[in-house]
Amino acid sequence: MAQREALGRPPGPRGHWLTGNTRAYEADRIGFLRRCHREYGDVFSYDEQTVFVIDPDLTHDVLARTGNGFVTELAPFDMRRDLDEATAQATAWMSARRATWPGLNHAAAAASDDRTVEILDAVTAEGAGREVDVLTTMRAFTAQAMAEYCFGADAAEVPGLLHELIRATQPFTESSYEFPAWLPIPRHRHFFHASRRLTDALTGMVRQRRASNAAEPRGDLLGFLLAVDPAMPDDTVTSTLHSILMGGHGVPAAALTSVVWELALRPRLAVDLRAEANGPASGAAPSSSAPLTAARLPLAEAVVRETLRLYPPAWLMTRTARTATTLGDWSLGPGDDVLLNAYLIHRDPRWWQRPDEFDPTRWLDGRPAPGPAYLPFGAGPRVCLGSALAMRQLTLATSRLAQRFAIESPNASSVAPEFMGRLAPAGLRARFSSRPQ
Repeated sequence: MAQREALGRPPGPRGHWLTGNTRAYEADRIGFLRRCHREYGDVFSYDEQTVFVIDPDLTHDVLARTGNGFVTELAPFDMRRDLDEATAQATAWMSARRATWPGLNHAAAAASDDRTVEILDAVTAEGAGREVDVLTTMRAFTAQAMAEYCFGADAAEVPGLLHELIRATQPFTESSYEFPAWLPIPRHRHFFHASRRLTDALTGMVRQRRASNAAEPRGDLLGFLLAVDPAMPDDTVTSTLHSILMGGHGVPAAALTSVVWELALRPRLAVDLRAEANGPASGAAPSSSAPLTAARLPLAEAVVRETLRLYPPAWLMTRTARTATTLGDWSLGPGDDVLLNAYLIHRDPRWWQRPDEFDPTRWLDGRPAPGPAYLPFGAGPRVCLGSALAMRQLTLATSRLAQRFAIESPNASSVAPEFMGRLAPAGLRARFSSRPQ
C-alpha cells in the first residue's frame, strides 16, 4: 500500500497521458476500483479533481458534512460548478426535507401497505406466465406505487413521464464523458424534453390542487405538503415531489430486480418466505389471502437488507467539496468530487463476516450492522428521505412475490450486476407463474 503523505493529495493510477483512467474504468468499473483499492488503499485519486473513498468512517464524515463542507452531486450539464448556488439550494432543500419527513415516515408509509400490494399484483399479472424483463417490470411497479403515494387519483400520467426521464438519463449514467449542454445532440434534446415534461406536469398538478381549495386535504403526499404550516411555495413543493419520485422510483426498482435474482437462484428461500407470508398473524389461521403487513415479515425484511448490502442500488454516492478542506489525512480543493463506494464497503471483510455470501440470517433477531459500514440509503443529514417508505414497500413486495409466484429465470445463473446508474443485474429475465390461491 502506498505511503500516505499527511495533508497531501491521495495517490492513484496515472492512466493514459491523454485519456487518463477513463478507458480502463469504462471497460470494467468495479474491477478497476478493486485494483486501485488494493494498490492505493481506502482513498485514492482518479484524476486531478476526483477522489474515491472506500472507508466507512470517512464516508460518514463526508455525508455528515453535506450541506456545509460538501454539496450533493451537481445537476447534469452544470458546467459552471457554482458551488455557492449549490449550497444555497441545499439549505432550501433541508428546510423542505424537515417539513416533508412526517409524510414519509413509518406511520405514513403504513397507510399505503394494501395499495402497494394491489399495484404489485396488477403489474405482475400483466406479464404472468410469460418471460419478462425484470427491471422493466419492477420499474413499472415502483413508478405507479410512488406516483399514487404522491398524487393519489391524480397520478395517471406520472409513471409514463418517469419512464421517459429515466430513459433520457441513462446515456449519461453509462458514460464518464461530459459534453457541453449547448451541443444539439439527440441525447441532450431528449433529456431536456423529458425533464421539462415531468416538471411541467408536476407544476400543473400542484397549482391545480392548490387552486381547488379543498376543505379537507387528500390522503396523499401532495395533500400533506399543501397543508404544511407555514405554507411551502409551489416551486418548492414541485421540486420536493420531483426528488422523491426519482429516488423512490429508481432505487426500489433496482433493489427488487436483485431480490428476484436471488429468489430465482434460491428456491428454498422462496419457500421460507411463502411460509412466513401465509403464516398466522395475531393468532389468525394461516391464509394466503390474509393482508400482508411489513411488521410481521422479519425474514422478508432480512432478505431486503441483505440484498441492499450485496447490491446497493446507489453503489456510488457523489459529493463535491465546497471549499478547500481535508478528508482524513488528505487535502481536497474546492470543486473536487468525492465518490463514496457503498458496494465495496458492504463487501469488505474488515467489516463483514463472509462478505460475498448472501445470508439474510445476519439480519434476524435485531442484529445491527457493523458500525458505520452499511449505507444503502446514505447517511448524515442528507440520508434518503424516503428510506422508511422504501424499506416498507420492498419488504411487502419481496414477501408478495414469493407468496404468489413461482419465479423461473432462464439467465439468472449467467447475468452479472451492471455498474451504471442504479446497480442491478443486467438483462435479468424471469417468468412469474401464479400459484394456486
